[in-house]
Amino acid sequence: MRLTRYTDYAMRVLLYVGAREDGRLTPISEISRAYGISQNHLMKVVNDLVNAGYLESVRGRFGGVRLARPATAINVGAVVRHTEEGFDLVDCGGCIVAPACGLTGALAEALAAFMQVLDGYSLDDLLKKRRDFAALFGVPETSEG
Repeated sequence: MRLTRYTDYAMRVLLYVGAREDGRLTPISEISRAYGISQNHLMKVVNDLVNAGYLESVRGRFGGVRLARPATAINVGAVVRHTEEGFDLVDCGGCIVAPACGLTGALAEALAAFMQVLDGYSLDDLLKKRRDFAALFGVPETSEG
């Protein structure tokens, strides 16, 4: 399975912002520079994450984004489900052998297992080495590591 670039960017934003436990606002331009991703692309992703309740944003000169809830309350599987359009691994709907093919069921089972693994992780789990993660980008050190 391959996740979309949109999901990749959403997870990158959450990881970057989550590495900063102090609750300070992080400008989108800072995240953009850190990852070398277009600020315009990130604006759409961040807006979606704000609307979904994963981030909160403050506009203005000293604005930015921060987690809207604790990293322990952000489930990776839920984020992936939110950001992905669909999970059709193959297009079985138009296939003439679909009624007799076992591939559809096997792929559905594989996808369920994939999502079950992601459901077992929170953003906090992915950030267990916050200091190491933050150091990669020069994010000010957090209170926990």
